[in-house]
Amino acid sequence: MNSTTEHLYIVPGTLPLMNLIVAEDWPGLSSALGGVDLAEHWLHFPEAMFWMREYLQEHPDEADWWSHLIIHRKDIRLIGTCGFKGSPSPDGVVEIGYEIADGYQRQGLAKEAARALVEHAFAQPAVQSITAHTLAEENASVAVLRKLGFAFAEEVFDIEDGRIWKWALGRT
Repeated sequence: MNSTTEHLYIVPGTLPLMNLIVAEDWPGLSSALGGVDLAEHWLHFPEAMFWMREYLQEHPDEADWWSHLIIHRKDIRLIGTCGFKGSPSPDGVVEIGYEIADGYQRQGLAKEAARALVEHAFAQPAVQSITAHTLAEENASVAVLRKLGFAFAEEVFDIEDGRIWKWALGRT
């Protein structure tokens, strides 16, 4: 998925880019992305990048279903990540996730990135529904999902995060 929205460029997190992120080679990452600036706290979950890179090394053909980098078009600045947590399951389900740098929150950019993910997923015939998980509380991520038409599905227990809420959106 290589997408341009009103305010964002969404760039696939290719293996070379993931290698730079894992190595914390920020000048190299900036250069590889055409000289973009990097917003403070653009990466909230750096530990996820390690296993994503490992997965991409073994499954390079599934890069489209993993991490993407979010670049603010006006500021030419890397402001977050978004993507899928793997390719569609046998029953056609994909999960999305997203994170935006603190200084760029509350501007509708998470919603814009998540909408691009939803549109991309439903453009694939194999995808029947999309899920997302949030903390088990009202927060900005919950608001994003509701605005995109996701419905609360259930509360589940995650070994790392404790109680979390699962959200779902079916193909219309």
